[in-house]
Amino acid sequence: MRRFTLIAVPYFWLLVLFLVPFIIVFKISLSDTALAIPPYTPTLDLSSGWEGIRGFFAALDWENFTFLTTDDLYWKAYLSSLQIAAISTLLTLLVGYPVAYGMAQSPDEWRPTLMMLVILPFWTSFLIRVYSWMGILSNEGFLNQFLLWTGLISEPLQILNTNKAVYIGIIYTYLPFMILPIYSALEKLDASLLEAAEDLGCSRITAFWLVTIPLSKQGIIAGCFLVFIPALGEFVIPSLLGGSKTLMIGKVLWEEFFSNRDWPVASAVAVILLLILIIPIVLFQRNEQKQREAEGQ
Repeated sequence: MRRFTLIAVPYFWLLVLFLVPFIIVFKISLSDTALAIPPYTPTLDLSSGWEGIRGFFAALDWENFTFLTTDDLYWKAYLSSLQIAAISTLLTLLVGYPVAYGMAQSPDEWRPTLMMLVILPFWTSFLIRVYSWMGILSNEGFLNQFLLWTGLISEPLQILNTNKAVYIGIIYTYLPFMILPIYSALEKLDASLLEAAEDLGCSRITAFWLVTIPLSKQGIIAGCFLVFIPALGEFVIPSLLGGSKTLMIGKVLWEEFFSNRDWPVASAVAVILLLILIIPIVLFQRNEQKQREAEGQ
């Protein structure tokens, strides 16, 4: 009974907060747009009995998913989102790994302070932090004013409302999600392994690539997944920092829901996005399972 209770709690959580909302969204994706409240048909009317239920399911169709294949906007938005998320994840890794490595190599009394500095941005609203980058990256912002003052540039750089600003926003926002799992892996690294590698003739750089990187692989994989998955469906950052040419599926999803009020098409877009996200989520779970099995052995 205790085992059943422990298992039932997370499954009930997934049922209420994931499966039920997904079923609702999936049902709307099979509906048709209507000038009504709610803005789609059909709706389930239990007062008609089984006849109403049969009519409800008979009216559902796959036209919205077919429509997504006929409009270039949607598949271009998916590809653009995948590209931006992948590049952002790589850049976040290049920035986050040295930071995590430096934290792991620092004295023990410094590590809590460094950890606090990494998570300190979470004490401020996400929206405020993104808005602050608008003030930094704009033509009259702090960055351009500083570069003009130093004489490095003669005219302001156009960074805001470009993909560059989106990359900067994603890297800044999700950098802690990359640093923390890598730091967790590096902190457990046995320093005697590096000493043994150097005693066997490896230089420090060679020992780093042959010992440190492989042993921190699990942290790298976890960090990449934790950045890539939310970045793929990001909406706030491309909306505030990206321009009209920045095409991401999160922006398209918002436009369909709130501007066009086309809930069925928006739900179809959301279902496909979720199916795309399932792939890295499943890979992440398998990686975590392999890691637990390796630690158990």
